[in-house]
Amino acid sequence: MTKGIDKYSIDSTDYTVGQDNVQKWGFDVHNPVFGVSAGLIGLFLVMTALMDAESAKALLDGIKWKIIGSFDWLFIWSGNIFVLFCIALIVTPFGKIRLGGQDATADYSYLSWLSMLFAAGMGIGLMFWSVAEPVAYFTGWYKTPLGVEPNTAEAAKLAMGATMYHWGLHPWAIYGVVALSLAFFAYNKGLPLSIRSIFYPILGDRAWGWAGHVVDILAVLATLFGLATSLGLGAQQAASGIHHVFGLEANMGLQIAVITIVTLLAVVSVVRGIDGGVKVISNINMIVAFLLLIMVALIGYAVAFGNIGTTLMAYIENIIPLSNPHGREDEAWFQGWTVFYWAWWISWSPFVGMFIARVSKGRTVREFMTAVLIVPSIVTLLWMSVFGGMAIDQVVNNIGELGANGLTDVSLAMFQMFDVLPLGTVLSVIAVILVLVFFITSSDSGSLVIDSITAGGKVDAPVLQRIFWAFMEGAIAVALLWIGGTEAIQGLQAGAISTALPFTFVLLLMCVSLVMGMRTEQYQR
Repeated sequence: MTKGIDKYSIDSTDYTVGQDNVQKWGFDVHNPVFGVSAGLIGLFLVMTALMDAESAKALLDGIKWKIIGSFDWLFIWSGNIFVLFCIALIVTPFGKIRLGGQDATADYSYLSWLSMLFAAGMGIGLMFWSVAEPVAYFTGWYKTPLGVEPNTAEAAKLAMGATMYHWGLHPWAIYGVVALSLAFFAYNKGLPLSIRSIFYPILGDRAWGWAGHVVDILAVLATLFGLATSLGLGAQQAASGIHHVFGLEANMGLQIAVITIVTLLAVVSVVRGIDGGVKVISNINMIVAFLLLIMVALIGYAVAFGNIGTTLMAYIENIIPLSNPHGREDEAWFQGWTVFYWAWWISWSPFVGMFIARVSKGRTVREFMTAVLIVPSIVTLLWMSVFGGMAIDQVVNNIGELGANGLTDVSLAMFQMFDVLPLGTVLSVIAVILVLVFFITSSDSGSLVIDSITAGGKVDAPVLQRIFWAFMEGAIAVALLWIGGTEAIQGLQAGAISTALPFTFVLLLMCVSLVMGMRTEQYQR
């Protein structure tokens, strides 16, 4: 530590020490974070091209199950810690701190702000899993949560509760920790908007050396593989939807074509920046998403609206047993589902966290955490209740493909549910469009974030660097799909889990560093 800074007393004026070091270390497109990150990703792509798909898949699967078997408890308990930490920030005096200082004002309206954070944080995943996941749990497609008997009333209720558990408070708490930490140290302490800045209370000026480089490199790798996982899933679903609606064969070629087209559109968006690109697409996202939600809810209003209370109660009743990794009979289920989800959210956290931080200046900590934690969980509750509830109802009453054969193709599940609804083709077309728009939003906002990290926290780094990372995301998604072949999800899971493990420790230390920094902040008591 320098200039009298110790771990118990951090003066806000001393944080500006780092700014000189940023210049001294020459942070730009050629800094070590960019070089090492790009090099490691390039090495991965070369190895993928040289290895046959089966060998690559076996290697990644072996790594994935080794990590899950050894660290399942770490992922689940870390998720619990993050939820409790975020709730504590809402109810303690720290909640009065305003990001950017007491006189700071918000840059975006509530609507645009919530649209951007939600579209970046959940988009493609909600489209992919909102039908498939509840049906999988209800029918025992891959085990059942808490060992319940599949295809029973208890299984139907628990399927909705477990789905909300994976998409509710826990993922948004993970995002909230990273987002608030970045926003606080950037806007209140004047540090670069980069992951390394969060650890200044712990590392001091070493945050601008290789200790900080390692943190940022881990953030870049976690972000790229987390994004690639979502882009790969989105490509699968978009290709399945295009096949379902237009008859084109949903093979690997179509999936790669989808990724290529979306990547090119994302490049246009990143060149335009947040205001001209990401914000506009995010607002379009929310309009189309709510249009689809309202249409489906009105078509099946009796099931959709009646299921909201059931889903909420199932979530509340089961959140504690689902959050405990010890002594459970459903080890295969929570290792295959919950651990993957937590790793996925953690790998997404640098990307979503930094993006939320960039658009959240002027909010109080309490306002910020309430919006990030509660509002998306409410929207997710509505979405899952409508789509998941109607899908389970079709299974129970033997309606359509889901009722006849259950879950046969995860990427087709939503379109199969639409088939037996009025205006089914229209709903499918809207869903394909929405998947593609979510796809673009994730890619462009992710590129802006990685661009910022590899430029040492600059928010106006060169356009060519943004374009480079947009193409790299698409390349990794294609590589992981190629490794996975017909079981692409497994290859995608392996990439996300492998990069999320080391970053879990980074997030836990982040909580400590944030509290250390906030204790020095002046706020209205």
